[in-house]
Amino acid sequence: MGTPIKIRENYKSLSGVEKSAVIFLALGEERGSRLMERLDEDEIRLVSRSMATLGNVTSNLVETLMRIFTERFANAGSVVGSYDSTERMLNRFLPADRVTEIMGEIRGPAGRTMWEKMSNVNEGVLASYLAGEYPQTAAVILSKMRPDHAAKVLVLLPPAIRTEVIERMIQIESVQREVLLDIESILHNEFMANYARTHGNDSLERMADIFNRIDRETLTEIFDDLETVMPEPTQRIKQLMFTFEDLMRLDRVSLQAVIRRCDTGQLAIALKGAPVAQRDHFLSVLSERARLILLDEIENMGPLRMRDVNDAQAEIVRTAKAMADDGTIIIPQSDDVDTVVY
Repeated sequence: MGTPIKIRENYKSLSGVEKSAVIFLALGEERGSRLMERLDEDEIRLVSRSMATLGNVTSNLVETLMRIFTERFANAGSVVGSYDSTERMLNRFLPADRVTEIMGEIRGPAGRTMWEKMSNVNEGVLASYLAGEYPQTAAVILSKMRPDHAAKVLVLLPPAIRTEVIERMIQIESVQREVLLDIESILHNEFMANYARTHGNDSLERMADIFNRIDRETLTEIFDDLETVMPEPTQRIKQLMFTFEDLMRLDRVSLQAVIRRCDTGQLAIALKGAPVAQRDHFLSVLSERARLILLDEIENMGPLRMRDVNDAQAEIVRTAKAMADDGTIIIPQSDDVDTVVY
């Protein structure tokens, strides 16, 4: 039996933060995001948590809270606080990696973290595990993973099992949240725990994510020291990292998508300090008009500190990684043998 839907209709039962959450939801994503931009990070975190867990708020309560804007909100009806609506609003004014971090804290272990982890598990290990699971369970897991990694796992499944899993993936409909939570719990307690003990990938992935945020000069020093005492883990961390240079491996359409998501000024800073080959590669995927605009901005830009260039490049990398996590683009692995054919 599911948890009863929480209905908020008593004004006195709302805390100050919850009242703010109702107002943000009633304002809608566009206006609410403009207002939320004026909050500091701690305030954003508090309001976001309340928005995500608010439940249903009656129209009478909304009207009470917004009486000074009666005409705008008298017909607003009820608002529903959910993870999706909160995430969409945050995405309007915060970088993708900050949204992922905030939503990860709000959602807890039952959020998208598990599926992101599964998308980083070695495909051979995962294929062996799924071959022993019910085909329906395997279909759900593969359907929730990143498409590029799911494809690698599928080809390693025994043919008979692979066909049945694909059939179920094709026929799959919306999966009840309770079922997803059960599967996530099993993956966390049975599979990921054993995998982490055997392969140690959790800690290496965490270090790769940390190292991605460190400036290059310091990172070179770290690797020089680390390789002398832990050569194999250091090499694995390097493989797990994704750098600005790795954007060169993106196909044309994916790189165009990343550029569209980035601020033009930030992109100009990142490219001004990049090698000529990298700059030319970025410019080559743009339309003539967009290329001329970006070139003009780069050429008219004054001297820059390398730290600013590194920060701009790191932000673009984080944007690309966030797009890869939600399936918008596919980042080829460094050891991929297949090339893109146009």
